[in-house]
Amino acid sequence: MNRRHVLIPVALAALAALGGCATVRTVSTQVASYGEWPAERKPGTYAFDRLPSQAMRAAETEVLENSARAALEKAGFKPVEAGKEPEVLVQVGARDERYVASPWDDPLWWRGGFGTWRYGPYVSPRWGVHMRYDFPRYERQVALLIRDRASGKPLFEARAMSDGVTRSDAAMLGAMFEAALMDFPRLGVNPRRVVVELPPG
Repeated sequence: MNRRHVLIPVALAALAALGGCATVRTVSTQVASYGEWPAERKPGTYAFDRLPSQAMRAAETEVLENSARAALEKAGFKPVEAGKEPEVLVQVGARDERYVASPWDDPLWWRGGFGTWRYGPYVSPRWGVHMRYDFPRYERQVALLIRDRASGKPLFEARAMSDGVTRSDAAMLGAMFEAALMDFPRLGVNPRRVVVELPPG
């Protein structure tokens, strides 16, 4: 068999594998968690508990709750059956804060025009164009609070934060809730970095 004909399928397979790896997207979050989840207590059934302001935005709140379901179930919780009382109540929240970032915010580019910049004993020529481009970015946050239904006692609270060039969508919210509950019921260093995969988009 021609050696060239053998190498072509192998090369194509390698390229396909590389292409598959390139489609994996991740989100890096800063997570903080607090609480006193009893060591002997297992995750049980849950229901969402809406604040009055959330009840007035039912459609928006439903999207948020749906985004948290997979993370809750991955942590061991199960949705309560209709007509039964849940063991815990879960409150969820999220927000996006838009801010403007500039490439000139980098200390290397903290001035415009021609001149020099000084760092310690070194002096180097520097130039800059007198134009400023602002890039909007978003600071994304999710929060989750789990309470014992019978006593109302807060048992576990977690928050996750990330930033990027897009607002939160359902996939992003789901990934951030997953990050927030990654170590449940253990508490870790606050804050800590947690990286999770985003679903294929």
